[in-house]
Order: sequence, then C-alpha cells, then structure tokens
Amino acid sequence: MATYTARTTRSGNWWAIQISELDGVFSQARRLEQVEDMARDAIAATLDVAPDSFAVTVVPELPAKVQAILDELRASRAAAEVASEAASMKAREAARILHEEGMPLRDVGRVLGVSHQRAHQLVS
Repeated sequence: MATYTARTTRSGNWWAIQISELDGVFSQARRLEQVEDMARDAIAATLDVAPDSFAVTVVPELPAKVQAILDELRASRAAAEVASEAASMKAREAARILHEEGMPLRDVGRVLGVSHQRAHQLVS
C-alpha cells in the first residue's frame, strides 16, 4: 500500500496541505483533525483511485522554536516514563521485602505512602 505525506502549515485560519510525493496536489482544512481526510480526497481525485487504497501520514510543520520545545517535551515524557517504571520496581521490591519480614500490609502501605490495597498489589 502506498503512503503519501501530507505536509501542513498554518495559513491564517486554515491548514494548508501539500502532498510531498505528488507535485501540484494541494488542499486545505480548518482543523488539524480534518487534514487526513482532505488530503485523502485530493490524492484520490488526482490519481483516480479509491480513498482507502493508500495511507496518509500527516506532518504538521511548526515554527522551529515550537518544534524544539515539542522535541524537549517528548524527551521529558520518555524520561518520566523510564523513571516511573524504575519507581514502580523499587516500590514492589520494598513492599515485598517489608512484607516478607513480617510487616502487616497496612503498615507497608503507610511506609510507602499508598493504600493497604495497593501494598497488597505490590506484594502480589
């Protein structure tokens, strides 16, 4: 299945759409969520094919400083996900050790700052 790239830039109240792989194929949409459908219609009309016979990748082109912030945001989210997984592993390990040493689940929960039900989940 062919894939076409719909590059979009903001132009006033509209998203201007250009299909990278097809010279001279343009469209526009009010909202970003409409870009794929509008691009799909333009491609299908140009190539005289069914609109569901190809894939469309939407690529919003944003100002460089906004793109840099978004890149930092993605990196921060990825780091937060790694840190969250590490914290979960440590919580499970601590809960298991405390419970194996005889501490009641209610106390394990209090020590870890979670409910006793969550402490039970961590131990299980």
